[in-house]
Amino acid sequence: MCCWVCYLARVRLPALLLLTLAACAPPAPRAPLLRWGGDAEGGAPFVEADLSAPATVRGFDVDIAGMIAAGLGRRAQFTQVAWASIEPSVDRGDFDVGMSGVEDRPALRERYAVSLPYFEFRQVLAVRAADTARYRTLADLHDQRVGTLGGTGAYRLLLDAQTTHHLVPVSYDDDVHPYTDLTAGRVEAVLLDHVLAERALRRSSGFVIQPTTIALGHYVAVFAKRNAALRDSTDAVLRARMADGSLERTFRAWAVWDDAQARYQARVLTTPHSASGTSLAMPGTSALPPSQWSALVAYLPALLRGALLTLCISAAAMLVAVVLGSMIAAGRVYGSALTRTLLSGYVEVVRGTPVLLQLFVLYYGLSDVIRLPALLAAILGLGLNYAAYESEIYRAALEGIARAQLEAARTLGLSEWQIFRLVRGPQAARGALAPMTNDFVALLKDSSLVSVITVVELTKQTAIYATNVGSWAVPGALCAVLYLALSLPLSRAARRLEVRWSAR
Repeated sequence: MCCWVCYLARVRLPALLLLTLAACAPPAPRAPLLRWGGDAEGGAPFVEADLSAPATVRGFDVDIAGMIAAGLGRRAQFTQVAWASIEPSVDRGDFDVGMSGVEDRPALRERYAVSLPYFEFRQVLAVRAADTARYRTLADLHDQRVGTLGGTGAYRLLLDAQTTHHLVPVSYDDDVHPYTDLTAGRVEAVLLDHVLAERALRRSSGFVIQPTTIALGHYVAVFAKRNAALRDSTDAVLRARMADGSLERTFRAWAVWDDAQARYQARVLTTPHSASGTSLAMPGTSALPPSQWSALVAYLPALLRGALLTLCISAAAMLVAVVLGSMIAAGRVYGSALTRTLLSGYVEVVRGTPVLLQLFVLYYGLSDVIRLPALLAAILGLGLNYAAYESEIYRAALEGIARAQLEAARTLGLSEWQIFRLVRGPQAARGALAPMTNDFVALLKDSSLVSVITVVELTKQTAIYATNVGSWAVPGALCAVLYLALSLPLSRAARRLEVRWSAR
């Protein structure tokens, strides 16, 4: 017994003491975070959700963000943000750096601290196989529709070519539907980064990528101006990762490495880095960052055209909604049991699903059956959606007429059609005027959703303007003024009509 006690005293007790001290000791400090933002909706090879672990992301921008964080002694933490919002979000301080195929351009460098360009891409044309010999350059696409992503360098090139080559730019919110519309014959060509074009070609067939480089561009990491020191440290890390081959291994792993990229990195490593960097440009051109006022003057006609298109779409869609909504309301009040059931089902389905989904189904989902023009699909989509809401307003107004009035009309020998036309309808119209006006104002705003089917209305045109100038302050304020200019006169007119009717 004595020996056992001595053994515990000599061996076990010191060990237990050490374990206790270790448990009570403060944990080792964790490395600080490098918060970076990107858009997983953009997909591979930039940033995409890992199918085996959807809560994590992968892609070469993810790998590069990890390299930058490691080089700075930090831990990378990803923040999801819409691609168009990366720059304003980094300026707000939502994260430290934005990386998700962000394109270098003069306006970006004017407002933000921009890293060393770490990847050089080529803008290339994709055409249908039958048009390979016909469409090789932008000059060959005279009066033809050419698709691309809105707010990108490719879209700016198409806007310039709209004047010089008279082609028609078609803006998309993603890089999938330009190529599906190309194979479907809705556009004659697509201009985008070779990375996106090659990804689309692996995803589907029916088109070819022309070998001619239309323009060169570069992907960069973007920082707030106040984080210029962090940008400089990031540049040092990027140069080091270029020198030791880490970037090459990442690009090879994501199948985007080629001889052109090798030559580009060699130039970067042998040329002192300038903060001015390089931006998307065609040979023989120079890009100077426009001032806010000159940009406003240049974009104002496009914004006014967008406002006019918004008004036309809204007015046409509201006409569809009023006519169809009136028919649905009358059917639910006067129709048979089967008719009322079918119309009620339509109303519930339309009101219970997002209008954005309905636009996608109408334009893309039904393309194998009927290929609607984008403008017609926008009007029908909004009109069919709002018809469900209008029908409920009209039905409530019809059923709100006092039963005594209807019975009196029947006693006088009026038919149901005469009762509807002379008694019920006019009174219901007065009661429905105010909510109908509210719906039209709401429809004006919801018309911004039609940009997903390539209609460049006011909000989409504003987003392109804001992306090009690198700020939402002036474009956003101007867009709000234009929307108010569209909606306020309508509200005033409806109010005057309501007062006039109530005075009778």
